[in-house]
Amino acid sequence: MLNIIRKIIKPKYETLNWMEIDASKIVSNFDYLKKIQPEAEIFPVLKANAYGHGLKEVCQILNRTSAFMAVVDSYPEAQIAYRYFKGKILILGEMPLEAYRYAKFKRTEFVVYNEKTLRYLSRYGKKAHVHLFINSGMNREGIKNIKEFIERNKKYLAKVEVSGFCSHLASAESVSVLNAAQEDVFMEALDILRSAGYFPHWIHLGNSASLFRSDNKLLTAYRPGLALYGYSPFSDDSEQIVNLQPALEVFSHIVSIQELEANESVSYNETYRARDYTKIATIPFGYFEGLDRRLSNKAEFLVLSRVPFWAPIAGRVCMNLTCLEIGSAEIMIGDSVKLISKNPDDQNSVDNLSEIMNTISYELLVKLQPNIRKYIIN
Repeated sequence: MLNIIRKIIKPKYETLNWMEIDASKIVSNFDYLKKIQPEAEIFPVLKANAYGHGLKEVCQILNRTSAFMAVVDSYPEAQIAYRYFKGKILILGEMPLEAYRYAKFKRTEFVVYNEKTLRYLSRYGKKAHVHLFINSGMNREGIKNIKEFIERNKKYLAKVEVSGFCSHLASAESVSVLNAAQEDVFMEALDILRSAGYFPHWIHLGNSASLFRSDNKLLTAYRPGLALYGYSPFSDDSEQIVNLQPALEVFSHIVSIQELEANESVSYNETYRARDYTKIATIPFGYFEGLDRRLSNKAEFLVLSRVPFWAPIAGRVCMNLTCLEIGSAEIMIGDSVKLISKNPDDQNSVDNLSEIMNTISYELLVKLQPNIRKYIIN
């Protein structure tokens, strides 16, 4: 009875910052990617909190698609995916060996990069479904010589289920000699594996970029990340990615309004000085929340007042606060501000903000704080 009373009287906490994740966009992106590679499965990559979009939320959205398996980085991410995604989970990252025993083996497959992990997983027998990762030329991790690996580990390979074979391209978004060389190394290694009597069902080499460019019909799955969320992996305006639709928007509220006279400064280090009288609006969103300091005095955001208008950042982005130059516009404390737009043409789109930061969209997205409240729309 006491718990019921607590639920009734518990106050609803409204946050000052929030995200909206457009489910229809993610579903549309998934279907579009599937259409490009209809003979292969699409394994959506959900690592790094689903590229900042919210692992829980994107799992729920993917249940509306035909996604058979989703990719996470670690067991902590898998725990969330077990609860909210109906399909199988592929753990892509390396983990402490003891972490593997907590996984739900009926729903989980594991990427294996070395002998130590394979030998540990072999104790679970055929319950352990492994995807052997070949170092095809990126040289971060993986099995360098598949023939020697097989010879040293025959008794361990016999105990597990080798259900997958995979690698990763270093320059998938470019037309490069290395891409072709990596694919050659990968396919040669697959031939060696098959000659030794192992026939993995899941053959996957490609991320978002290679999904668009690959014509290798031997690949049975692709691992798109960025494209799933609506962003092009290419730097040019390629005709083949016009159907991708960004799904994320980020908002904050104005919490303070200050008045500045000409030549007064705001925020740290006096990097901004008012040319004339102006008003300054402060939002509780800084570099801790994911608004990069490189945007200081450069980016503009949409103030959703009675008459919406664009307002530039005034001064340094702070840890939890950012100031905007308002001029003489009519605003009120509590007015909303759109920090990230899902319209690619808006100046506060992910791609345009990333360009101001001189970085890639991946970095901007994954730095959005996981604890920002998220709402699934559409």
